[in-house]
Amino acid sequence: MATLGERLDQIRGRLALAAERAGRPPDSVRLLAVAKGFPAAAVREAMDQGLREFGENRVQEADAKISELGMVGAPGQAGTRPRWHLIGHLQRNKAKRAVSLFDEIHSLDGEDLVAEVGRRAAAEGRVITGYIEVNTSGDPGKHGVAPEGALALLARAGREPAIRLAGLMTIGPLHGGPEGARASFRALARLRDEAVGAGLLESGAGLSMGMSDDFEIAIEEGATIVRVGSALFGTRGAVREAAAG
Repeated sequence: MATLGERLDQIRGRLALAAERAGRPPDSVRLLAVAKGFPAAAVREAMDQGLREFGENRVQEADAKISELGMVGAPGQAGTRPRWHLIGHLQRNKAKRAVSLFDEIHSLDGEDLVAEVGRRAAAEGRVITGYIEVNTSGDPGKHGVAPEGALALLARAGREPAIRLAGLMTIGPLHGGPEGARASFRALARLRDEAVGAGLLESGAGLSMGMSDDFEIAIEEGATIVRVGSALFGTRGAVREAAAG
């Protein structure tokens, strides 16, 4: 069974090849290690391998894990402290804790949530890096603003001084295979370019898209952040059993 270091080397190699195919340098893509469902020990091991950016889906799980790691407070602090990203759906009633824990929130998907995150961040004297989540696949079971509403939501978020808009996020479709994923990612890239043209995002704004099964396609379509969990840490159940044993 491959070690985390070996899996990380494989992922970095695949990332570099995908970037080369797209005519981009590998360092134009940030690797976000998705720690959802994995114990704090896995994060420590990943940090030993040089990783410093971690994603979590749920505020409550992240809170417990970050506390166990002794890393609550001073988000984004220089040195060894990692940078934490919230990539899962955020409920408004958890916004206060979210802005205390996370440096970046990838799942801003509605005006009410944008307003709440902006208000809570301002109250804490923080500026949160934010991404607007877009449901590019049209899947009714997914969160995210519809593509036709994304520019209006970007404009609304742009009026929050405590939110620094960094780009757009999407999750690839559950069905449709590689070409379905490619179409979804390509749609997000087009929407980003439209937002830049409208003055709602800065030139070179980010695209958070691609996970363990499709991150290479996402890179080929312009991803600047890929969110990789199981391909890096292994099967979630197996990790929990090993930790328990």
